[in-house]
Amino acid sequence: MLAEPAGFEYDFYQAPKMTLSQRSTTSLLWNALSSQVTALVLFTRSVLLARLLPVEVFGIYTLAGAIVYLSILLPAFGLDDAFLHRSPESEVEEPAAAVHFTLKLVFLLAWALILIGLAAFFARGSLRSAIIYLTIAIGGFELTHTTRLVFTRRVAHRRLAVFQTLNAIFTTLLAVGMALGGADLWALLITDYVTLLLAWLVFIFWKPVWKPRLALDRHTVRYFLAYGSRVLFSNLLQSALDKLDDLWTGAFLGNTQLGFYSRAYTFATYPRRLLANPVDEVARGTYAEISHDRQQLGAAFRRSGLLLVRSGFFLGGWLSLAAPELILLLLGEKWLPMLAAFRLMLVYTLLDPLKGSLAYLFIATGQPETVIRCRLVQLAVLVTGLFSFGRLWGIAGVALAVDLMLLAGIGLLFWQAARLITFSLKDLFLVPAIGLALALLAGAGLPRLLLSGEQVWQNLLLKSLAFGLVFLLVLVLFEPQNLRRLWTELANQMPGRWAKGGDTTPYNPPPGGEL
Repeated sequence: MLAEPAGFEYDFYQAPKMTLSQRSTTSLLWNALSSQVTALVLFTRSVLLARLLPVEVFGIYTLAGAIVYLSILLPAFGLDDAFLHRSPESEVEEPAAAVHFTLKLVFLLAWALILIGLAAFFARGSLRSAIIYLTIAIGGFELTHTTRLVFTRRVAHRRLAVFQTLNAIFTTLLAVGMALGGADLWALLITDYVTLLLAWLVFIFWKPVWKPRLALDRHTVRYFLAYGSRVLFSNLLQSALDKLDDLWTGAFLGNTQLGFYSRAYTFATYPRRLLANPVDEVARGTYAEISHDRQQLGAAFRRSGLLLVRSGFFLGGWLSLAAPELILLLLGEKWLPMLAAFRLMLVYTLLDPLKGSLAYLFIATGQPETVIRCRLVQLAVLVTGLFSFGRLWGIAGVALAVDLMLLAGIGLLFWQAARLITFSLKDLFLVPAIGLALALLAGAGLPRLLLSGEQVWQNLLLKSLAFGLVFLLVLVLFEPQNLRRLWTELANQMPGRWAKGGDTTPYNPPPGGEL
């Protein structure tokens, strides 16, 4: 282990010694709690804004966001993955963080000037304003990424979780308030500026675990650029896979259809935010730390996979079943055109975290080229699907193309992952798939037997009751061992009740820590 440089200090208390397993579980609990609160707040915001704002405003904001988020991968240059990857050049945290921040600052300034200039010259009207203002807000937020990555690198997510919760609350209050006051596009843009200001306050000014400074060590810079160049293309491909559907819909179907499509995607992602996002965020740091141990790597993936698949099938199945009633009751009749796209998007948004977890395995073990090859195939599937199905069936065809792209990626990554870890597709998917099929049949059939006519509330309650009971009953009957294992894993490693099993390698962080 390399020594910390002279004069290097952290600002506050000495963190307790914790094993990787304990840090992973504690971080997962913080992230899961934060994600549940955040998802509820953001869901409420989305419902209120959908009722208050015109459909096309969401289309303009989504198209501008797709342009900004796709292009920002160029200045990112894979530097984040290089910082998380353990190597002699990045092993000592503080100097590596300083080089990361310096490179990020230089690249972001160049990116912002170029993108703002292009928007001023080529874009028109509200789209031009949205691109320029988003570039400033998102670029400023990205400058806090070095500090946020320090927490991820330590598998210590408490302050990240608190920031996520506070950000959801403050952005919701201002966005809804501005929409009630008559604002349209700025009711959405204000969320990015609140995020920018709060991130600087929480991560830079208040008890920072790392204070930003500039540094350019030749060997460390060479490492960052070399490693970053290996993952840059992969990251660009992933961003293209995430944003190309928005760009295509805005260009070929217009702002109104993009508005419907963007809301279908947004509401379909809320179940993922409840559990999948915190699981994947913790897995990213965990995989990096145990990347050389096949047994531990496989165990970590199986734990996250069990959670992702079962929670995804349950929440996705219920939302698909209850979608017509939920749209009518929460959003209003004007949003019914998004129903088919919403149902199809649930396949993508609930299985995509599993694909992300698989991709992190290859990145953590220094094999990003495998992910690149898989994403190239996915991109070809997506482009073909967009022009084939999107032109035929509109936003429902776009959603179908995205689903096919996802399934192709998951299949390829599972095939390649057999070289790294041991897993069983049957254990991951069979029982929840049976539960999903039976629960959908029960949820669809019970209201038809007991109700006559269109009774929205009664339909929703009966569907939910039948689906939930049948799905949970199947899990309890067919895999009680997996349920007990997951529960024991969480219960035994609650903060203050550290597990006796699992990884026993002590963690000795430098002075400092989380919130």
